[in-house]
Amino acid sequence: MGRFIARRLLYAVPVLLATTFLIHALVFVLPGDPIQGLAGDRQVPPAVLAELHHRYHLDDPLVVQYAKYLGGLLTGDLGRTFTGEPVADVLAGRWQVTLRLGLTAWLLETVLGIALGVWAGLRRGGWADRLVLAGTTLAIAVPVYIVGYLAQLVLGVRLGWFPVSGDQDGWPAAYVLPGLVLASFGAGYVARLTRSSLLENLRADYVRTAEAKGLSRRRVVVLHTLRNSLIPVVTFLGVELGSLMAGAVVTEYIFNLPGIGQLVFQSIQLREGPTVVGVTTALVLVFCLANLAVDVLYGVLDPRIRHE
Repeated sequence: MGRFIARRLLYAVPVLLATTFLIHALVFVLPGDPIQGLAGDRQVPPAVLAELHHRYHLDDPLVVQYAKYLGGLLTGDLGRTFTGEPVADVLAGRWQVTLRLGLTAWLLETVLGIALGVWAGLRRGGWADRLVLAGTTLAIAVPVYIVGYLAQLVLGVRLGWFPVSGDQDGWPAAYVLPGLVLASFGAGYVARLTRSSLLENLRADYVRTAEAKGLSRRRVVVLHTLRNSLIPVVTFLGVELGSLMAGAVVTEYIFNLPGIGQLVFQSIQLREGPTVVGVTTALVLVFCLANLAVDVLYGVLDPRIRHE
């Protein structure tokens, strides 16, 4: 298992390098001067402009800028904002909000998606199956910002079941509703993936053999079929954890949660390049770690994989 994990860690290195370079290039090749943009209509003195360009390496070629950024990243330095504040300190004050939101959404997506998928798969062709298929199609088709505003209006304002703005009520009260909104899209995919994988495995030879030996239907499904059926679901959920952290921008904006998503939205508006690059780099690291966890779970669920 140690060699298996080491190989997966090596695979993550080129992914991290490629994605961070692409993000860095997309942010810093935009036309216009970000330093002058921070000053608005006021003209920045040439000497001050030159000093700030030198301080933030804006006068270096793109490859040199990235090399210097990567050198700092290897020491744990995510860079500094144009106001001089370390990006890591900016993240420290907001990371917990996004982490709570992302994990809440991921947990809701996992529980609801797998439960609905198993419920529909065991009742193929029945009313429950048709209901789940129709509901998941609707959840996948409707954009998250529409779901967010509708949930905020109906469940928060009219019914008063949940807070509609901010995180003053703490977890879980302030995070259940935005977590449901953020999880709605992925839960539909999880339910459909669980259903199709379960139906495929229920037709397998080993299931018929287990039933021929006299094992109960519940034992066959829980101990044999469901374990193999969860392998593709685990893959999706591992990737989805990183996607939920990155996709919280819209949800945090709707529910006014002071997390990383809101920070990225504000930084893009202000053209705060170092903050955007630092935050997205942290999210890429989370994404790579989530994929590593998925690979390890693969090896646990199916021992043949770690010996390939």
